[in-house]
Amino acid sequence: MAVTDTNTTPRIAAPTRRTVVAATAATAALLPLAGARHARADGVDAFDGSLVFAHGVASGDPLPDGVLLWTRVTPTPEATPGSGLGAPVEVSWEVAEDRGFASVVASGRTTATAAADHTVKADVRGLRPATEYFYRFAVGGAHSPTGRTRTAPADGTAADRVRFGVVSCAHYESGYFTAYRHLAARRDLDAVLHLGDYIYEYGKGEFPLKDGIVREMRPVHETITLSDYRQRHAHYKTDPDLRALHAAHPVIAIWDDHETANDAWSGGAENHTPETEGDWTDRARAARQAYFEWMPVRPSTEGTVHRRLRFGSLADLHLLDLRSFRDRQARFGSGDVDDPDRTITGRAQLDWLKSSLAASDARWHLVGTSVMISPMAFGSVPAHLLGPLAELLGLPREGLAVNVDQWDGYTDDRRELLTHLRDRGIDNTVFLTGDIHMAFANDVPVRAAAYPLQRPVATEFVVTSVTSDNLDDVLRVPPHTVSSVAEAAVRAANRHTKWVDMDSHGYGVLDVTGERAQMDYYALSDKTDPRATAHHVRSYRTRSGAQRVERAEDPVR
Repeated sequence: MAVTDTNTTPRIAAPTRRTVVAATAATAALLPLAGARHARADGVDAFDGSLVFAHGVASGDPLPDGVLLWTRVTPTPEATPGSGLGAPVEVSWEVAEDRGFASVVASGRTTATAAADHTVKADVRGLRPATEYFYRFAVGGAHSPTGRTRTAPADGTAADRVRFGVVSCAHYESGYFTAYRHLAARRDLDAVLHLGDYIYEYGKGEFPLKDGIVREMRPVHETITLSDYRQRHAHYKTDPDLRALHAAHPVIAIWDDHETANDAWSGGAENHTPETEGDWTDRARAARQAYFEWMPVRPSTEGTVHRRLRFGSLADLHLLDLRSFRDRQARFGSGDVDDPDRTITGRAQLDWLKSSLAASDARWHLVGTSVMISPMAFGSVPAHLLGPLAELLGLPREGLAVNVDQWDGYTDDRRELLTHLRDRGIDNTVFLTGDIHMAFANDVPVRAAAYPLQRPVATEFVVTSVTSDNLDDVLRVPPHTVSSVAEAAVRAANRHTKWVDMDSHGYGVLDVTGERAQMDYYALSDKTDPRATAHHVRSYRTRSGAQRVERAEDPVR
């Protein structure tokens, strides 16, 4: 497996002014630690593993011969995340073939320092392909929880299948992360793909939900500084379901906008006010630093998240960064969405993606894109539903014919990419998408107006949110009632959309074999219930060479 990068410098333009309430300047501590050390009977201090490793363990970006390991150490009670306090501490790690660590195959040492918020990573190599391993960290005799991970199939090998959990959009205040718990309980996944909005930057009560905050996050104010982002990441990783997910599976992650600020672009964001929140470049740099400190992700050479991971000859996974290089979103109603000088990917990233797709010898080309690439019109939705949908999507209440934060707002980049797939005969391209808090199964045509007479060039599976509000949450109505009208209108206006679910929260499971790629959609019984159950909702697949989605009756077993 190779990790492929590009070298691109993002263009910086004047930031836009946000329209939501600015965050307060007050700070808040994380959940207090009772103390990282305790006194033994002989009077000698000893480390308490449950406190030293309070944020769990994680692995990510699996390779055929290795994987990236992560943890965060709390060496002393005052060395809380974002504090900048705490002396360096030596951390050891080991990888074994068994959970009891009787057969250790790799080990090493590293140092946790305040400069990296006492987070550590070990990029382990020399492992066997397609193999399950167990890992743990240790400080002063105290061990972390044990994590399970898995390496990728060897390059050139024809793996029978690869299976991913797929998630996006987890707003802490909006509910519990039970979707993560259900994925953590599975033992049939090669990895979990997180398509963005792993954290949210908003302060207390600033997200679309207007009342009934399910639980309170830290810090309570909007995240702006490096300390803020570190605290927010740390607070997320106090969630037991999220810690369980990371301990159970390697996670492959990209960011979307909320890892920094809503509707981010290369030079600013809707949710950033320079007059009160400082320079955008400083804020974006702080958010990225905290992200790479706290996530089991290898940065590309220029410090973004676009990269390629390979899973034998079965599938290549191309991961995109659609925030660092994009131009500012177009004005609603303007013709700027079609301007060939405007970009969502940046020139270098688009060239990299096209070249990588053309050169790939894999059966399937999976593309992780944080925002929807399929063209999507909402103009036929009844007027009484346009306002709530617009609120959900951050668009003008009077109508939303185009969501300019998606590829719909950058049509020339989309045309160039989809035309490339058609002209080069690149089949079996599947876009995997989050962001919109709804589930979709789409054919992807070059021109929506010519569909279905012209053959689609790809397919797209969009997963709903883990917790972030969708249509029934905004309307405060029971799920699958009012939304049925809007869903029917979307399907009528977009013939390439085969299914849409505007109300469910949950996750997807993508199963890829040589014959087909299938997405099974799972929904939670109640995102506000920490004991919520999960049930299968729908399954859609695309057969090799077909370039179209079709319904599958049963989930993969």
